[in-house]
Amino acid sequence: MDAVRKAIPGLTIGPTAIVWLLGVSQIVGYGTLYYSFSILASDVAASLGWPVAWLYGSFSLALLAGGLVAPLVGQRVDRHGAGLVMVIGSGLCAAMLLAAALAPNAVVFTVAIVAMQAASSLVLYDAAFAALVQATGSNARLRITHLTLIAGFASTLFWPLTTWLRGGLGWREILMAFAAANLLVCLPIHALIASQRRRLVAAGHLLKEDARAVAVQPGVPPALRQRVLWLVTLGFALSGFALSAMLTQMVPLLTALGLGGSALVVSTLFGPAQVLVRFVNMLIGLRRHPMLATLIGLGMLPLAILLLMATAPLALGAVAFAVLLGFGSGLKSIVQGTLPLALFGSASYGARLGYMAMARQGLAAVAPFILAVLVDSAGPRWALLAIASAAALGLAAMVAVARINRRPAEQKGANQLSSAE
Repeated sequence: MDAVRKAIPGLTIGPTAIVWLLGVSQIVGYGTLYYSFSILASDVAASLGWPVAWLYGSFSLALLAGGLVAPLVGQRVDRHGAGLVMVIGSGLCAAMLLAAALAPNAVVFTVAIVAMQAASSLVLYDAAFAALVQATGSNARLRITHLTLIAGFASTLFWPLTTWLRGGLGWREILMAFAAANLLVCLPIHALIASQRRRLVAAGHLLKEDARAVAVQPGVPPALRQRVLWLVTLGFALSGFALSAMLTQMVPLLTALGLGGSALVVSTLFGPAQVLVRFVNMLIGLRRHPMLATLIGLGMLPLAILLLMATAPLALGAVAFAVLLGFGSGLKSIVQGTLPLALFGSASYGARLGYMAMARQGLAAVAPFILAVLVDSAGPRWALLAIASAAALGLAAMVAVARINRRPAEQKGANQLSSAE
């Protein structure tokens, strides 16, 4: 692909530059469209005259909407290229942020954030992963790891940034500023990436339907692909359900378990743990099949929750919980892009991620509500046991995938041994 770039005038974006550009757009995207909500929720609720719980309910509805449109978005990514889809998404996200900022009442605000989360499916991780696969092919696994390492700073940057902005601006002005960031930062980045793919297609180096020069072949035999796809989708969806439940209510849950004032301090360990495990995976994990990182990451989630349940209110146990949960989340965000690529190849990659995102986000959207009901009805410890059980089922689904995936390799090795004899 480097030779192709040199042969086409005006094509100057290398893989490393694409990763950094997408890293910036993911930080801005996640920061403005997702992480800022929890900081501004109380101000929005007070201004619009809605209970905070209702506002979070509308946000759950918005996340569900994002999952429902994800398969359609994935199909468009495969057909037209991720860059073009992300350009449209940036414009829509900016427009919906502006609409939310100008909303005269809670109903209009809810409609705006539902549309905004639907549009976010066009610009966040799944679309960015597809952009890297389309641009770098067999090197996409490394590039996806690099991207998640950069984008992992979104919460670290935007939680304090949004809090600082609250000191001098109202929530409406902040959302207007965030709309401008999507329009002036993210949209030009995505347009640059889209223009590169357009030049490749025009020069005949890529077909519109299939990036032949950078194709990745599937690792799972055709007869097993559908079964494996269902198991992988189930594994990621159940682990995502558990992670969503814990993250949305981490501080109040730790407080209910007796951590008191240290609950907030403990929760801040989650973000750095995510970044650390991504860095470690970049150094030593790329030499192995992503199935190993998947099993480790998904295994850390139920372990972290059970550890919290067993040790609370001990602060040391809560610290271990936050770190393990961060490790599991950090690995999961990587393997959601790399494992489907390794198992199913690059053909229809965007559509496949879209269908998986629909299941994952659907469960993630209802997870906070289910956890709240469980805490109220059975208490925090029984609620944790239920959430840990869901995470363990997700791990079990991935263990089944690992066993299925190992059979063709073992059969291939046996055939090679027979041929040698």
